[in-house]
Amino acid sequence: MNVLVTGANGQLGNEMRVINRDSAERFVYTDVNQVEGNETIHLDITDIDAVRSIVKENKIDVIVNCAAYTNVDAAEENEPLAEMLNAKAPQNLAVVASENNALLVHVSTDYVFGKEPYNRPCREDQQGTPTGVYGMTKLHGEENIMASGCKYVIIRTAWLYSEYGKNFCKTMLNLTSSKPRLKVVFDQVGTPTYALDLAKAIMAIIADYSADMNAQSYAHTGIYHYSNEGVCSWFDFTKMIAEYSGQTVCSIEPCHSNEFPSPVVRPSYSVLDKTKIKETFGISVPYWTDSLRKCIENIKGK
Repeated sequence: MNVLVTGANGQLGNEMRVINRDSAERFVYTDVNQVEGNETIHLDITDIDAVRSIVKENKIDVIVNCAAYTNVDAAEENEPLAEMLNAKAPQNLAVVASENNALLVHVSTDYVFGKEPYNRPCREDQQGTPTGVYGMTKLHGEENIMASGCKYVIIRTAWLYSEYGKNFCKTMLNLTSSKPRLKVVFDQVGTPTYALDLAKAIMAIIADYSADMNAQSYAHTGIYHYSNEGVCSWFDFTKMIAEYSGQTVCSIEPCHSNEFPSPVVRPSYSVLDKTKIKETFGISVPYWTDSLRKCIENIKGK
């Protein structure tokens, strides 16, 4: 099987590289950015002809889209760019996937929710109510994929972190080791997701698809949710980051979101219901603190 990975130099893309170093499948890693030490083919997914060329040349069976415009605050002032990367580019991938009878695995976000005052885990069939441009453009991307007629699996995830790139975990590791006092919001609740766990879930989906990849349809086409198990606030997340890294000097204190003004209102509750993905693909989801501990051990081991 030939698998194309876009955004391969980001958090999730790098974790896909890690778990597939010895895979029997052939992986083609692409990105618009080059990173020393990472073998990467340049691909601009906003260029549909470039996508067509690389998919045809490599006889791609599965496209895994890890690329996105993820700067939530900056998206408010860069809506055309966010729409291009989060909505039009996935549409390009979906069209090319349809043309080649390939499966598109697309990573979306919990930010498609948020406007309504949820108090129970969000399900896949729940109406999207984004609170800002980032969530809105990601929702548009989902809609474009579903309208394309391709075989697809859309995975909404949340609070992604890993050993790679910039993320909340690495930022808090730095801040809790360098500051005597830190205030972190406690009124935004969700679940952290270790990108390595998400990469493993994607590979389970690809393995499931391999059984009937030549068929014109895929029985498990649809939207799924994946994050680690459990629930916490950003304050709780930070407390555990400090504990697992051995930081005891920094005083971590809870605060309200309005103490950190932002151009966009973030979801106050975006816990994802993962029943569907677990039952469909037989996936076992690790608890968030167990995965956080492993990630920090890996960071400290580098």
